[in-house]
Amino acid sequence: MAGSEPATIAFIGFGEVGQTFSRGLMTNGAAGINAYDLLFGSEAGRRLESAAHEIGVACGASPAEAGAHARFVFSAVTADRAEAVALEAASWLRPGQIFVDVNSAAPSTKQRAAKAVEASGADYVEAAVMAPVLKPGLKVAILAGGPRAEAAAAVLNGFGMNLKPVSEMFGRASAMKLCRSIVIKGLEALMVDCAAACETWDVKDAVFASLHATFPSIDFHALAADMRERVATHGVRRAAEMREAAEMLAAGGLAPGLASAVADAQERGARRKGAV
Repeated sequence: MAGSEPATIAFIGFGEVGQTFSRGLMTNGAAGINAYDLLFGSEAGRRLESAAHEIGVACGASPAEAGAHARFVFSAVTADRAEAVALEAASWLRPGQIFVDVNSAAPSTKQRAAKAVEASGADYVEAAVMAPVLKPGLKVAILAGGPRAEAAAAVLNGFGMNLKPVSEMFGRASAMKLCRSIVIKGLEALMVDCAAACETWDVKDAVFASLHATFPSIDFHALAADMRERVATHGVRRAAEMREAAEMLAAGGLAPGLASAVADAQERGARRKGAV
């Protein structure tokens, strides 16, 4: 556990990441956790508010109310909202606070967010979550970047987190995350479309047997089912992440078309589940 100084923490965004991290941090002795979510106060937000109450997290009526006195402010929204949340937070953040941006956004998005936050006098830590959080929980691997990444990791890792500082430059941690995501989310999209085509023509067993002969360590029936469920459950969020990957590629002078197509495929998969 960290030293004697309390680590008051706030989460902007109280979805899967915010709830999972809050549970772990509370268990490990973090002193006082607040949260704000855009859905709080609405019919759809009642489940989130109930989860916060169960964990012992106080709900704020605004991001400023939740985070104004927190030592660490985590931004855990969606990739397409990451910059807007940082810009808004810059209006109330103050020196001594550390804004930890765990959103799966493009390096350029993180760099702009960092500039806005640092203009307030607060510090910005870029954080790239490298795996789904539900199974590992607080121990999920997180790459951290920025001049204050080492200092933030020293405190947060004492409360059970797993931050690994990788650079003092903003953007590198997110680039590592999104380059990996091109493969992971791309494979998911390929498997979902492959399985759908196989089912249309009733050739799944033959095709998966052929694939298994080439890649004998992979159970393609199990992989297809697992990846279809991942896309159905998380496709909207993954689509936003892949659009950030496309932005990263375009900014580097590379063709973004494949990443954009993967984003479209992830979104399609999520919509299909919603229609069931």
